[in-house]
Amino acid sequence: MNYDNAFHDKEVMITGGLGFIGSTLAHRLAALGARITLVDSLIPEYGGNIFNIHGIEDKVKVNISDVRDRSSMNYLVQKKDYIFNLAGTLSHTDSMKDPFTDLEINCVSQLSILESCRKFNPEVKILFAGTRGQYGRARYLPIDEDHPLHPIDVNGINNVAGEMYHILYNEIYNLRATSLRLTNTYGPRHQMKHPRQGVINWFIRQILDKQPVKIFGDGKQIRDTNYVDDVVEAMLMAMASEETNGQVYNLGGFPISLEDLVKKMIEVYGEGSYELVPFPEEHKRIEIGDYIADYTKFKKTVGWEPKISFEEGLRRTFEYYEKYKSYYWQ
Repeated sequence: MNYDNAFHDKEVMITGGLGFIGSTLAHRLAALGARITLVDSLIPEYGGNIFNIHGIEDKVKVNISDVRDRSSMNYLVQKKDYIFNLAGTLSHTDSMKDPFTDLEINCVSQLSILESCRKFNPEVKILFAGTRGQYGRARYLPIDEDHPLHPIDVNGINNVAGEMYHILYNEIYNLRATSLRLTNTYGPRHQMKHPRQGVINWFIRQILDKQPVKIFGDGKQIRDTNYVDDVVEAMLMAMASEETNGQVYNLGGFPISLEDLVKKMIEVYGEGSYELVPFPEEHKRIEIGDYIADYTKFKKTVGWEPKISFEEGLRRTFEYYEKYKSYYWQ
């Protein structure tokens, strides 16, 4: 679908806007002529980074605020045409160690944002960023949207609730909402300080630091991968289409085993090594096993499919971090 004019001169808010996906989305929306407000708490371990808006500083407004602050949300949602609701914690292990923070951000705050929209901007359209973790361990592959939701960690449970709140408000209050369940998104502007928000970025850091990549288990576990630009295109398509209202969709792309993933990284970068190591107990208990997404429903609705090959995505990612490493390693 063509959405070239859908966002021009529109008021757009992105929660988690200084993070990995949010900032990449902001760059794309700036090119489309949107009026952009980025909301981010800049809590250090969550991935927000001012450098992520390098080059578009004069095209965005930045509001340093936490989605848990209801008064701020009541004000910020007003007069917005679109809200990309990307704020959330992503760590499965952190959610098990500190379940209440995960509950506050991924569940309670989602309800608060929707209440703010219902009271102060019922005409807005809102997109929720879900996760493959909502499914838990696969009962069949590829996983479609009818697969049972049986998360195996607190983060997955709270994301199920956050998503369901959005769909409920669409059904009951006609607050236009849709959800995209993301898989392993990778690319430039990801936080690189720790491995708790996805393995791909951490493997890339280990290779760039000339350290052997440590793969838990036998390396045969399959992950579905999406380059961040493809995810941003999906979000824009979902937001611009009225057919997506009240619907939930999978995103998916290029499935690959973790061992083959690392081998491909080494091939693209031209050097590196890896080793297989036993699962730490805290990771083993919440390991989901193989995951491959069926994104047929979304493709049929808006025509989306991933365009950036895994090799090309890796090449772009390595080039970015080699150029801007100092802004992400500190």
